[in-house]
Amino acid sequence: MDIRKATSADVEEMQQLIQHFADMGLMLPRTIKSLCEHLQCFTVAVEDGRVIGVGGLHVLWTDLAEIRSLAVSPDAHGKGVGSQIVKALLQEAEDLGIAQVLSLTYQTRFFEKLNFHVVRKETLPHKVWKDCIYCNKFYHCDEVAMVYYTRHFQPLKQAKEA
Repeated sequence: MDIRKATSADVEEMQQLIQHFADMGLMLPRTIKSLCEHLQCFTVAVEDGRVIGVGGLHVLWTDLAEIRSLAVSPDAHGKGVGSQIVKALLQEAEDLGIAQVLSLTYQTRFFEKLNFHVVRKETLPHKVWKDCIYCNKFYHCDEVAMVYYTRHFQPLKQAKEA
């Protein structure tokens, strides 16, 4: 299996894989147009010339990026494909100097194993007001917000008491 940046030749298979899970209500759908416009954000897992996994890293702000559209072919589940894609995306975030990587997910155990932590969505204003407000799930979102802190993360220093 090869983990690499997506190319235009991968777009149709990426879209089919994402749509499979979108049809089950497990993720948002992505159009071919959207995938093409954000192609540079996507990483794929390829085996025997076939895309078996996909995930995107979308930068939201100077200190926040989001893992989006993470999908692994059902016949490749349990083989570490998703973990390898996420690790590649986290390395990309590190290389870009991003402090936090967000995932809105139903797969909390998967992300916990990769050192993501559950956070309240309200702590992520750049995500909420940039993307979530346009989502049809905005008022009844049932996804869990999880964040990975890269080596660039610096917690706010507590103010000294006078």
